[in-house]
Amino acid sequence: MATSMGSLVLLCLVSPLLLPSVVLGHPWGGLFPQFYDHSCPKAKEIVQSIVAQAVAKETRMAASLVRLHFHDCFVKVGGPYWDVPLGRRDSLGASIQGSNNDIPAPNNTLPTIITKFKRLGLNVVDVVALSGGHTIGMSRCTSFRQRLYNQTGNGMADSTLDVSYAAQLRQGCPRSGGDNNLFPLDFVTPAKFDNFYYKNLLAGKGLLSSDEVLLTKRAETAALVKAYAADVNLFFQHFAQSMVNMGNISPQTGSQGEIRKNCRKLNNGH
Repeated sequence: MATSMGSLVLLCLVSPLLLPSVVLGHPWGGLFPQFYDHSCPKAKEIVQSIVAQAVAKETRMAASLVRLHFHDCFVKVGGPYWDVPLGRRDSLGASIQGSNNDIPAPNNTLPTIITKFKRLGLNVVDVVALSGGHTIGMSRCTSFRQRLYNQTGNGMADSTLDVSYAAQLRQGCPRSGGDNNLFPLDFVTPAKFDNFYYKNLLAGKGLLSSDEVLLTKRAETAALVKAYAADVNLFFQHFAQSMVNMGNISPQTGSQGEIRKNCRKLNNGH
């Protein structure tokens, strides 16, 4: 196996290790944790080393890799351990429109989010557990501005937002301009993978509308938010399982697809 940067990035694609090691007993459907044991015995160590370097240089990279896994099917930032099923090959094509249609948006309603997950074989537990990935990472002002200034123009924030939190956000996210200003999705521990995302929701301090609706729009999702806020180990357990579930969304294996030498393009250069 080549050890070029392209290949290392590829390994991040097929095994986004937020740190491996709990056997989950899940049917892996053609993928398995030992996929590289013979062809590249040090694959996990290589990935962990490169990811650790990347996160040390830019903390946001941890969140970017989780989201990359989300798009491809989401490091010492803490978090759960699990065996990552490997062997998912790269597709021979890509669809921006398909990605935009399938990936939940920051302003989607809860029924829309749940429907998008169900289309891919994921359930409500997966919705709430994977949303916990927002315990790390940042969001642009343009993704939540509508929650700070309602349509009547009176400057009042979304009633589900904590008043002091909304005022703090408005300081860096004006009514116009500053679209790309960044804000932590978890303002308490933005660089640590923990359950403060859920604790923030209970305090009215969830940044995105798609976060807030988990608590306010459906009893089943609200119960999970409260359970994860109270028990970080339960969150870690469910998050790990849901990451495996997501990695098993229609994987190409065997002779399907290809293993790209450069993740940015097909091997034939197109």
